[in-house]
Amino acid sequence: MARGGHAASGPAPDPNALRRNRPSDKAGWRTLPAEGRSGEPPEWPLTEPTEREEDLWAELWESPQALMWEELGQALEVALAVRTLAEAERADARIDIRKMVRPYLDSLGLTVQGMLRNRWKIAPAAEQDEAPAIAGPEVPRRPGPRSRLKVVRDGDGA
Repeated sequence: MARGGHAASGPAPDPNALRRNRPSDKAGWRTLPAEGRSGEPPEWPLTEPTEREEDLWAELWESPQALMWEELGQALEVALAVRTLAEAERADARIDIRKMVRPYLDSLGLTVQGMLRNRWKIAPAAEQDEAPAIAGPEVPRRPGPRSRLKVVRDGDGA
């Protein structure tokens, strides 16, 4: 009798797990550079792309995951994902088209689960001299419940 479910059944691999001597871990993890892939994207492999597909295509081929797609020869898979995503973004998109997007994103490592299943990690970004863009003014912390407590001493001074 067959065991298990579909190919993605069970928890995704964890690169920080304590027990790392499983036979399935022999392949190891790939660390992708945070700066992503440089250069022009490959030639579009499908029929004439729309303007939105061209934008998505160029954007995705700058991602860190694009290095692996190039190594694995996945231009066609990326193009199909781009075409499906562009179609799913439309307001009148059919629900079955929208449901197809998530598996594409997972298989290409564009979601957290997809990154884990592909055993890809993105290296930390290089330190920058500038302050982070999300830094704002410091907000004072609210006093905690301990701040309302007072020390009460005996009348003897003890």
